[in-house]
Amino acid sequence: MKIKNEVSAGGIVYKKIVLNSKTDRLWLVCQHSQHKGWVFPKGLVGDKKADESMEEAALREVEEEGGVKTKIVGHQPIKVQYMYRFQNYLVKKTVYYFLMEYLSGDPKNHDWEVSEAKFITEDAVKKILTYPSDKEAFNKILTFLKKINNHIH
Repeated sequence: MKIKNEVSAGGIVYKKIVLNSKTDRLWLVCQHSQHKGWVFPKGLVGDKKADESMEEAALREVEEEGGVKTKIVGHQPIKVQYMYRFQNYLVKKTVYYFLMEYLSGDPKNHDWEVSEAKFITEDAVKKILTYPSDKEAFNKILTFLKKINNHIH
Protein backbone atom coordinates (compact mmCIF):
# COMPACT_ATOMS: atom_id res chain seq x y z
CA MET A 1 0.00 0.00 0.00
CA LYS A 2 1.27 3.44 -0.93
CA ILE A 3 1.89 5.96 1.84
CA LYS A 4 0.99 9.59 1.39
CA ASN A 5 1.94 12.36 3.84
CA GLU A 6 -0.49 15.22 4.42
CA VAL A 7 -0.12 18.36 6.53
CA SER A 8 -3.17 20.25 7.69
CA ALA A 9 -3.68 23.31 9.86
CA GLY A 10 -6.72 24.41 11.80
CA GLY A 11 -8.02 26.16 14.82
CA ILE A 12 -9.38 25.42 18.23
CA VAL A 13 -11.55 28.50 18.55
CA TYR A 14 -13.04 29.96 21.71
CA LYS A 15 -15.55 32.73 22.23
CA LYS A 16 -15.64 34.48 25.60
CA ILE A 17 -19.04 34.77 27.24
CA VAL A 18 -20.16 36.06 30.62
CA LEU A 19 -22.45 33.82 32.64
CA ASN A 20 -23.55 34.86 36.13
CA SER A 21 -20.81 37.52 36.19
CA LYS A 22 -18.22 34.79 35.50
CA THR A 23 -16.28 34.76 32.23
CA ASP A 24 -16.45 31.44 30.45
CA ARG A 25 -15.55 30.08 27.01
CA LEU A 26 -17.56 28.40 24.32
CA TRP A 27 -15.72 26.33 21.72
CA LEU A 28 -16.29 25.94 17.97
CA VAL A 29 -16.93 22.42 16.67
CA CYS A 30 -17.95 21.26 13.19
CA GLN A 31 -19.71 18.16 11.93
CA HIS A 32 -18.07 16.91 8.74
CA SER A 33 -20.48 16.42 5.83
CA GLN A 34 -18.97 13.13 4.58
CA HIS A 35 -17.86 11.10 7.59
CA LYS A 36 -20.26 12.85 10.05
CA GLY A 37 -17.56 13.10 12.71
CA TRP A 38 -17.46 16.07 15.09
CA VAL A 39 -14.11 17.83 14.66
CA PHE A 40 -12.28 21.14 14.88
CA PRO A 41 -12.04 23.03 11.57
CA LYS A 42 -8.89 22.20 9.61
CA GLY A 43 -7.63 21.60 6.11
CA LEU A 44 -4.63 21.03 3.88
CA VAL A 45 -1.86 23.62 3.94
CA GLY A 46 -1.19 24.98 0.47
CA ASP A 47 -4.15 23.41 -1.31
CA LYS A 48 -5.31 26.82 -2.58
CA LYS A 49 -2.07 28.81 -2.52
CA ALA A 50 1.34 27.16 -2.96
CA ASP A 51 3.32 29.30 -0.49
CA GLU A 52 0.60 29.45 2.18
CA SER A 53 1.87 29.55 5.78
CA MET A 54 0.47 27.30 8.53
CA GLU A 55 -1.17 30.33 10.15
CA GLU A 56 -2.77 31.48 6.88
CA ALA A 57 -4.12 27.99 6.20
CA ALA A 58 -5.48 27.67 9.74
CA LEU A 59 -7.27 31.03 9.61
CA ARG A 60 -8.66 30.30 6.13
CA GLU A 61 -9.94 26.86 7.07
CA VAL A 62 -11.63 28.14 10.25
CA GLU A 63 -13.40 30.79 8.19
CA GLU A 64 -14.43 28.29 5.48
CA GLU A 65 -15.54 25.42 7.71
CA GLY A 66 -16.52 27.33 10.84
CA GLY A 67 -18.01 30.45 9.24
CA VAL A 68 -16.15 32.81 11.58
CA LYS A 69 -13.24 35.23 11.56
CA THR A 70 -10.67 34.68 14.29
CA LYS A 71 -7.25 35.73 15.50
CA ILE A 72 -4.47 33.40 16.55
CA VAL A 73 -3.67 33.79 20.25
CA GLY A 74 -1.42 30.76 20.69
CA HIS A 75 1.41 30.96 18.16
CA GLN A 76 2.86 27.61 19.19
CA PRO A 77 0.54 25.11 17.51
CA ILE A 78 -0.61 21.84 19.05
CA LYS A 79 0.58 18.98 16.82
CA VAL A 80 -1.34 15.72 16.45
CA GLN A 81 -0.74 12.80 14.11
CA TYR A 82 -2.85 9.91 12.91
CA MET A 83 -3.26 7.57 9.96
CA TYR A 84 -6.22 6.58 7.84
CA ARG A 85 -6.93 4.70 4.63
CA PHE A 86 -8.12 6.55 1.56
CA GLN A 87 -8.69 4.52 -1.61
CA ASN A 88 -5.42 2.55 -2.06
CA TYR A 89 -3.35 4.90 0.12
CA LEU A 90 -2.36 4.95 3.74
CA VAL A 91 -2.42 8.63 4.67
CA LYS A 92 -0.07 9.82 7.42
CA LYS A 93 -1.71 13.02 8.59
CA THR A 94 -0.06 15.71 10.71
CA VAL A 95 -2.35 18.47 11.95
CA TYR A 96 -1.24 21.73 13.54
CA TYR A 97 -3.99 23.36 15.61
CA PHE A 98 -3.66 26.99 16.69
CA LEU A 99 -5.51 28.41 19.67
CA MET A 100 -7.77 31.12 18.26
CA GLU A 101 -10.15 33.72 19.63
CA TYR A 102 -13.45 34.45 17.89
CA LEU A 103 -13.71 37.93 16.32
CA SER A 104 -16.86 37.96 14.17
CA GLY A 105 -19.21 35.96 11.98
CA ASP A 106 -21.76 33.21 12.35
CA PRO A 107 -21.00 29.46 12.35
CA LYS A 108 -24.09 29.00 10.14
CA ASN A 109 -22.05 30.51 7.27
CA HIS A 110 -19.83 27.41 6.93
CA ASP A 111 -19.00 25.79 3.58
CA TRP A 112 -20.24 22.50 2.07
CA GLU A 113 -17.57 20.37 3.77
CA VAL A 114 -19.38 20.88 7.07
CA SER A 115 -23.03 20.00 7.77
CA GLU A 116 -23.12 21.92 11.07
CA ALA A 117 -20.88 24.31 13.01
CA LYS A 118 -21.62 25.65 16.48
CA PHE A 119 -20.19 26.99 19.73
CA ILE A 120 -20.60 24.69 22.75
CA THR A 121 -19.30 24.36 26.33
CA GLU A 122 -16.03 22.66 27.29
CA ASP A 123 -17.90 19.67 28.76
CA ALA A 124 -19.99 19.31 25.60
CA VAL A 125 -16.83 19.41 23.44
CA LYS A 126 -15.31 16.56 25.46
CA LYS A 127 -18.45 14.47 24.85
CA ILE A 128 -19.04 15.32 21.17
CA LEU A 129 -15.56 15.03 19.58
CA THR A 130 -15.38 11.89 17.44
CA TYR A 131 -11.64 11.27 17.06
CA PRO A 132 -8.88 10.62 19.64
CA SER A 133 -6.53 13.09 17.88
CA ASP A 134 -9.03 15.96 18.36
CA LYS A 135 -9.61 14.98 22.00
CA GLU A 136 -5.83 14.94 22.54
CA ALA A 137 -5.46 18.39 20.91
CA PHE A 138 -8.30 19.83 23.02
CA ASN A 139 -6.76 18.48 26.25
CA LYS A 140 -3.40 20.00 25.30
CA ILE A 141 -5.07 23.38 24.61
CA LEU A 142 -6.88 23.28 27.99
CA THR A 143 -3.60 22.47 29.78
CA PHE A 144 -1.90 25.34 27.94
CA LEU A 145 -4.72 27.74 28.97
CA LYS A 146 -4.48 26.69 32.62
CA LYS A 147 -0.74 27.45 32.58
CA ILE A 148 -1.36 30.89 31.07
CA ASN A 149 -4.15 31.67 33.55
CA ASN A 150 -1.98 30.65 36.49
CA HIS A 151 0.72 33.08 35.35
CA ILE A 152 -1.75 35.94 34.94
CA HIS A 153 -3.48 35.62 38.33
